[in-house]
Amino acid sequence: GVSVIGKTISHYRVLEKLGGGGRGVVSRARDEHLGRDVAVKVLPAGTLQDEHARKRFRKEAEALSKLNDPHIATIFDFDTQDRTDFLVMEYVAGATLSQKLKAGRLPEPEVAKLGTQIAEALEEAHAQNIVHRDLKPGNVMVTPKGQAKVLDFGLAKLVRPDVASATATTESFTETQAAAGTLPYMAPEQLRGEPVDARTDIHALGAVLYEMATGQRPFPETQGPRLIDAILHQAPQPPSGLNRRVSPGLEGIILKALEKEPENRYQSAKELAVDLRRLGTPGSAAAVLSARRPATRRRMVLAVGVSLVALLAVLVGLNVGGLRERLLGGVAPGQITSIAVLPFENVGGDPDAEYLSNGISESLINKLSKLRSLRVIPWSSVSGFKQNPDPQMAREKLDVRAVLMGRVRQRGDELIISVELIDTEEKRQLWGEQYNRPMTAIFSVQEEIAREISSNLRLQLTGEEESGLASRGTKSAEAYEAYLRGRYLFHRVSPKDVEESIRYFKQALSSDPAYALAHAWLAKSYIFLALEGRHKELYPLAKAAAEKALELDDLLADAHATMGAFKWQLEWDWTGADADMQRALDLEPNNPAVLSEYSAYLVCMGRFEKARLQLAKARELDPLNLVIHKNIAWLSYVEREFDRAIEGYRRVVEMDPTYCLTHRELSWTYYAKGMLKEAIQEAETAWSLSSETDLRSLAALGAAYAKAGRRSDALRVATTLEKELEEGHATWLDVAFVYVALGDNEKTLHALEQGFEEREPLMYTLKVYPRWDELRDDPRFQALLRRMNFPEN
Repeated sequence: GVSVIGKTISHYRVLEKLGGGGRGVVSRARDEHLGRDVAVKVLPAGTLQDEHARKRFRKEAEALSKLNDPHIATIFDFDTQDRTDFLVMEYVAGATLSQKLKAGRLPEPEVAKLGTQIAEALEEAHAQNIVHRDLKPGNVMVTPKGQAKVLDFGLAKLVRPDVASATATTESFTETQAAAGTLPYMAPEQLRGEPVDARTDIHALGAVLYEMATGQRPFPETQGPRLIDAILHQAPQPPSGLNRRVSPGLEGIILKALEKEPENRYQSAKELAVDLRRLGTPGSAAAVLSARRPATRRRMVLAVGVSLVALLAVLVGLNVGGLRERLLGGVAPGQITSIAVLPFENVGGDPDAEYLSNGISESLINKLSKLRSLRVIPWSSVSGFKQNPDPQMAREKLDVRAVLMGRVRQRGDELIISVELIDTEEKRQLWGEQYNRPMTAIFSVQEEIAREISSNLRLQLTGEEESGLASRGTKSAEAYEAYLRGRYLFHRVSPKDVEESIRYFKQALSSDPAYALAHAWLAKSYIFLALEGRHKELYPLAKAAAEKALELDDLLADAHATMGAFKWQLEWDWTGADADMQRALDLEPNNPAVLSEYSAYLVCMGRFEKARLQLAKARELDPLNLVIHKNIAWLSYVEREFDRAIEGYRRVVEMDPTYCLTHRELSWTYYAKGMLKEAIQEAETAWSLSSETDLRSLAALGAAYAKAGRRSDALRVATTLEKELEEGHATWLDVAFVYVALGDNEKTLHALEQGFEEREPLMYTLKVYPRWDELRDDPRFQALLRRMNFPEN
């Protein structure tokens, strides 16, 4: 057709061609009315044969324009001018996924991240009864920040397809459509001309995931008839056969999405998004643990009902003092002193109940951790086994002798729990049992199990240990369930999820106002949000919740640790914080979360040697915890051991490339060492992985720009941060970081003074962070440190 570049269609001035194909030519244009860039798609001549077809198209385009999801490119307008039909859509900068894949397959964390976003887009569309019908890499844009945007929703239905040649090759498939779809990504029902639904899009997403993970399409045939036959009748090669780094979890997701029969696939995009999100959860060790494993079937690990608290009593059967003597009567003393509680499998469970799986497994672990002679692997290290609960892999990765595994099935009001304890050295079951109980017996069943296990294993528990294991925290099932929901959301660590967790902790407390743990975790949530920005109004709420938890249960280590965190991070009560965290460790000396928190306090106080000892113990107890490994590198950074810090951070990146904080702190380290190109690169990566309101990574980027001589870029970042101060997203410390890098000590000190006056979070880093070294001889900076009353080392 005739080029429209430089012309004005309606009030859209066309600037440049972006692409084109069977659906039309897409160009970037300027909306002269609203002063914004848009994408204009000019439909091929004759696409809409008459006014009736045009009205139908307009009606359906209006339905598409109502889709509201951050990962869907919005339709703004449909109009006709001089017999030219055109759609106006959101302009999305970046590259298509097909362009991105020309460089080869993507790392698994990126596959999981992009796949989750595409699935979320499908979920929104399917909720509006809109099926894409032509999902493919060419219809997915990836923005410069690494976000997916799905294009052309529903257009395969709206636009009359060109019929593909029966002998078309794969080179032409991106331009050649057949049966309202693109052949290599079509589902069998599309090829058979059968009705399509949401599961058709899920099949297409399976093909896209396959290509992202392997760099190849599920069926490599180049001729149309052979490709059609393969899609209809052949199973795709398992992705791990093309890329051995594909984990069993991702492989299971892809192959389920690519099932020939729709009823065998995921039945909703939401279900698929949940599995992908779990696979890509920051801090998860799933990819690390499964990288060398052969492909296995995907296991759904979802918990049922509050009644799994009863399994705490099962673990009474492990005993502490009696564990070595009585596990199987003939087991020699001293052989079994360590255990990993792997996530339980929920047989036929509801995907929305995942909070129960995580929360109850974590509760079991926390209870067992109170037994001083038993080494219990924390949740952060065992959570990676959700996709593949393999006891021998647990032995290898976690260095444990015993593994507890379980299965749960809910049938109406009936609960069936089966558990088994495995000796990983001798590779045999030490004990197993199945319990059939009504769901109404949520709490009473735990006492029954405790009596049965104690009787079978003849365990001798101390009174203190029996009391600790039998402690419920609450008698209210409703409170316990809300508490577990809150903890699940808190561990997702995004501000939005933590805000939602507060609602559930309050709900738990409305059911049981004396629930000390819920008060402690409510305080943790307030502290998290306060540290995310300038939210001073949360300080008294956090303190009140922590105080209430301690008032209700002074023996609760979680409450003492939370109070300690509040005192040093928000109240600057250094002495009080030390006392509270020491008390938490007295109560639970083998709690790696408390050890890690205490070490962070010690680092910021300049007590590096003691901090290193705490971190070493925490790593031994929790060997796969990403935060602990990162904090070990962070300590090296603060000690000015930059090469050692860089080496440590790189190891953490290998464990999880998507963990934003690692890249941010690695940027700080490169900045301090003068490796400014690398500092900019890592800051850009951190910024692309972070949320839009997380401006600390942007501050790191601005500082790196400044040191690298890109003064105008650095000043632009400083201006942005100053504007974000008003919204509570940035901090004065963020602004100060950019100005100290620019060498503007006056503005730096002004920003730090403002941070002091507003008692901003992270001011506690002033004593030790290398970035402030250039100010340390300035009397005004020294006076500021004195006013913060840091303790002497």
